[in-house]
Amino acid sequence: MTPTSLPADETGTETSADIADLGLAWVPGFSTLGPRFFTELRPTPLSSPTPPYWVGHSERVARELGLPADWRTDAVLEALSGNIPVAGTTPLATVYSGHQFGVWAGQLGDGRAILLGETAGGLEVQLKGAGRTPYSRMGDGRAVLRSSIREFLCSEAMHGLGIPTTRALCVTGSDARVRREEIETAAVVTRVAPSFIRFGHFEHFAANGQEDALRALADYVIDRYYPACRATERFGGNAYAALLEAVSERTAALLAQWQAVGFCHGVMNTDNMSILGLTIDYGPFQFLDGFDPRHICNHSDTSGRYAFNQQPNVAYWNLFCLAQALLPLIGDEELAVAALASYKTVFPAAFEGRMRAKLGLTSPDEGDRALIEGVLKLLAAEKVDYTIFWRRLSHCLADGNAEPVRDLFLDRAGFDAWLLSFWERHAQVPRAEAADKMRLSNPKFVLRNHLGQQAIEAAAGGDFSGVATLLALLETPFEEHPGADAYAGFPPDWASTIEISCSS
Repeated sequence: MTPTSLPADETGTETSADIADLGLAWVPGFSTLGPRFFTELRPTPLSSPTPPYWVGHSERVARELGLPADWRTDAVLEALSGNIPVAGTTPLATVYSGHQFGVWAGQLGDGRAILLGETAGGLEVQLKGAGRTPYSRMGDGRAVLRSSIREFLCSEAMHGLGIPTTRALCVTGSDARVRREEIETAAVVTRVAPSFIRFGHFEHFAANGQEDALRALADYVIDRYYPACRATERFGGNAYAALLEAVSERTAALLAQWQAVGFCHGVMNTDNMSILGLTIDYGPFQFLDGFDPRHICNHSDTSGRYAFNQQPNVAYWNLFCLAQALLPLIGDEELAVAALASYKTVFPAAFEGRMRAKLGLTSPDEGDRALIEGVLKLLAAEKVDYTIFWRRLSHCLADGNAEPVRDLFLDRAGFDAWLLSFWERHAQVPRAEAADKMRLSNPKFVLRNHLGQQAIEAAAGGDFSGVATLLALLETPFEEHPGADAYAGFPPDWASTIEISCSS
């Protein structure tokens, strides 16, 4: 299939005298691939009698883009809500396909995301929730306030944790109504990333037998983001096999970080997997409260395919789908299998490295795996709060007071036995260095579901202070932030009743 056009009255191409100038230099990027890869169209203006409004914004992302200090003008607000054009851009929606919940779904694409363009600094800017595209599949192309706030905050929270991710410049809100499970208000997230290319982009052209387009896409990705693949001697100099290996290794490293911090993505379809190894598409995500390896954060995932402990295996399955898509270019099934093999070595090594850091261990030891597995079994047995445990253990190493950590367990004897092994291991490690390592590896603040829900409910009433407060904490989650302990406490009982689905 090839990109198609929307009916004339739905393209958002009506003329407007108002054009916002973000002060950025825009350069050709994805658009150089040609019209087989996308449809050019403008965002559809939000239909509302009242103007849009700022819900939240990240000055850190604004600085990375090179925006001026006074960038939040009325014209920019209108432009980032999709209501007027941005000077110098040629917006487009890209086409891709993919596997969803393990089943081939055929053509998908940017159903509610429109790429404004790429800046001279190498960052793509995209509006999510900016209206229908040819790939909306009966959807309205809109995003709602709650999902937009969640994506905005989690994008920046993951960056604060040091986890590769797409970023979010801002959320703009509107009084325009959209229907989900109930009537809600529309919002738009301005997302930023070096690229939004997904595994599904490759699957699309492979599935449709368009090998020339598949090769053009792979060459574009290699030349832009993986140039070392051209010079490699691995795989007999096969750049496409080298690309598969590089993506496998980045994905393995990403999954190790997810598992170490207790992050559940919730919907790891192949079209939600970044070719750059970024966390992308924040829908029904969750940071674990109590540690339950089998936790399912997506209310729509009735089979548990994307449960927390299944994420590493699902990532490999998705990479296998990518390998199948690239096989016409690689040309040798054995080479493709060899390129995938790196995932199975990189992931466990990276995960153990992350867990050693959480334990404050500065060098590996043959007994570390047993120490890691032992504490994870203890946490799972009683569903101990994951983030609080690790933060308290960090303080325990620093001040020697184990009681706040012991208080988390009913099985005191079991924990004491593990703690003795922990202390014995740290007899070999400089205490101050280890304590610093733990503090910088175990965040005090994560975006728990109930915190996001409270900010969303306040924002629905016009109070956006909760969004700003959470953003400030999540940008620097390893700091103590005196006076903000309530945001690092145990979740309330009602938090377990929050249901997050794919519509979120």
